[in-house]
Amino acid sequence: MNIRRRELFLMALGALPAMAATKRKALLIDGQNNHDWKLTSPYLKRYLEETGMFTVDVATTPEKGGDMASFRPKFKDYAIVVLNYNGEDWVKETEGDFAAYVKGGGGVVVVHAANNAFPAWPEFNEMIGLGGWGNRTEKSGPYLRLREGKWVPDMTPGRGGHHGKQHAYRMLLRDGAHPIMRGLPKEWMHAQDELYDNLRGPAKNVHVLATGFSDPSTGGNGEHEPLLMVLPYGKGRVFHTAIGHAAPAVQSVDFIVTYQRGSEWAATGKVTQKLPSDFPGPDKVSQRAP
Repeated sequence: MNIRRRELFLMALGALPAMAATKRKALLIDGQNNHDWKLTSPYLKRYLEETGMFTVDVATTPEKGGDMASFRPKFKDYAIVVLNYNGEDWVKETEGDFAAYVKGGGGVVVVHAANNAFPAWPEFNEMIGLGGWGNRTEKSGPYLRLREGKWVPDMTPGRGGHHGKQHAYRMLLRDGAHPIMRGLPKEWMHAQDELYDNLRGPAKNVHVLATGFSDPSTGGNGEHEPLLMVLPYGKGRVFHTAIGHAAPAVQSVDFIVTYQRGSEWAATGKVTQKLPSDFPGPDKVSQRAP
């Protein structure tokens, strides 16, 4: 199915608004990752294009050990930057360009293992709120724990980042009034994925949109974990989705819809996309064909 036919199909489902008169530019960054970015990046590009709101450029970094000084995207040319990257540090000039871009009002979408990246870059960790692995510990900041209906910082010593075995799991809506989440059911099923737990970081201004229960029966920690989040950084907006490990997860309708809506929100502060009819409920996973 070509892109235009797919757009018409999704519009019939109610997933797309009328085609935007002017499409915004998005930049997708990949090239290094401990996850299969060569598999997931085409999905991330396609899903943005299917909204009819974005054109997507892809910036692929040098391979590990390559000349990272050559990686200097013009971030300011884009409405949003989508991060599908978890690898070597960028050079300081590139880091500075990116931080200035977000502070100045640029949008950012952080996908799954991208929250593992750059553990020693303070501005990045403040942008994403919570991260995992990369030798993150209590020195990186607190866990966020749900206690009596409120998210509270927890400075218990321990590593940042963990997950049990991959499985399909139920996600719980935590803010149905937020534009990204408006109209979503209170609970829905997400396809087989890693369920990140014990993320930790500066946790400044993190607003949790949805969670998953990290079930001890699957190797989890017994906590409700933030999986969809938003936060400001300067004048910029950040949408952080901790789901989306591999093909089953990125084909899950809830991933697609929240990624598309989160990207529109990061770019504009609003969401105009309607909830599609194939969005999952609390008992059954819903996926779209590759």
